[in-house]
Amino acid sequence: MAENQEQKENEQQVSDESDNTESLIKTLSEINNKYVRLYAEFENYKKFTAKNREEQLKYANESLMKDLLTVIDHLELALQHSSSNEVSISIAEGVELTLKELKTVLEKYGLINIDALGKPFDPSLHHAMSQIESDAEENTIVSEFRKGYMFKDRVVRAALVGVAKKQTLPGRSASINTQNQSITTEEN
Repeated sequence: MAENQEQKENEQQVSDESDNTESLIKTLSEINNKYVRLYAEFENYKKFTAKNREEQLKYANESLMKDLLTVIDHLELALQHSSSNEVSISIAEGVELTLKELKTVLEKYGLINIDALGKPFDPSLHHAMSQIESDAEENTIVSEFRKGYMFKDRVVRAALVGVAKKQTLPGRSASINTQNQSITTEEN
């Protein structure tokens, strides 16, 4: 009987150890899953911060470029308003050379002029100030009030433009108005 008791105790120990081993394996598996998820989250965080840092470095000079656009505008205005006497012409030449050099330096660092005249209107690049009746194709830019600029691939300042619209014929619009008036009087 003692041997039978011992055998039962041994079987119980083996069963308890087996349960304990299964429990440890299950716990280890859960901890491993948590570790793998945490590691993946950390790798994603590292990629996100690296991309964010790269963006910050890429566009670090954007506010400086924005501020320099007013200087460019003023130099261009000075050139437009220069008179035709000899002193004014020599000053205008100096201003023109300064403006050209400034634009060259800014282009070197990523500032790009947005060409607008004759192009189709794009609301991401242009800001429409008016619609102008013109022979040009509809929604084509026919006048530029202020130049627009991009810094690398971002719009720093949208171009202020006038957009073409179809010309209305004076006789046709008057006949349409008289037809509309006659319809409304017949209804009354």
